[in-house]
Amino acid sequence: MRTRADHSTYSAQSEGKSQHGRIVSELGLSIVGGELKPGDKLPPEAQLLERYEISRPVLREAVRVLVAKGLVVSRQRAGAIVRPRNEWHLLDPDVLYWLIQSRPQRDFVQTLLEVRQIFEPAAAALAARAATDAQLASIAKAYEGMAAARTTEELLEPDLAFHRRIAEATGNDLLAYIGNMLSLALRESITLSSQLPNTHELSLPRHKAILTALQARDPLGARQATLVQLDETGDDINSVLANDGRVNLA
Repeated sequence: MRTRADHSTYSAQSEGKSQHGRIVSELGLSIVGGELKPGDKLPPEAQLLERYEISRPVLREAVRVLVAKGLVVSRQRAGAIVRPRNEWHLLDPDVLYWLIQSRPQRDFVQTLLEVRQIFEPAAAALAARAATDAQLASIAKAYEGMAAARTTEELLEPDLAFHRRIAEATGNDLLAYIGNMLSLALRESITLSSQLPNTHELSLPRHKAILTALQARDPLGARQATLVQLDETGDDINSVLANDGRVNLA
């Protein structure tokens, strides 16, 4: 099973990964993890050049990446300054990965569940009204992939596809984008809840209820089925965390 370290642009590189990637990853995690706080400056350029044994252009390119992710602002003479947390691009895959890495697992799961409880029921209700026949067929195909899965590893990708395709079926490009960007966090949630021994048996009826409501073009039913699925998923995750404390997602 994939670990929490397998998903970031800068975290999953080979042992010989570029110094550029290493700088972005280490500085990004320092910012998101709170070692560098909003208003703090990044370490002086000379210090970073010595620490990473790199050229000035490589360092400046790494800082530009952090600027693009909303983590720092670069000011002439003042250097790179950490931006307020509410200005970070939290749906950027790397920023989201660093958030997952830096927060206690229970806290992150609770944060994600709150987002899902707001986003997914509304998306399902809209998809029930707006989805094309082809999009409904695509959601059904993802469900069939879940039903055919024989292991938790096989279940993961069709489960992710099921939720992503519902967001796409809203017909709203921004909602589809948010659904796609949440896939990384959702992967962590599914991987965690899948550690229950009866994951498959629990998961299928919940997703089938959502699919049935979508196919019936029943917005209220789709919303309610999604809320039920999320409530029960939260219970599953709490059971795993309560039994094992901090779970190793290896």
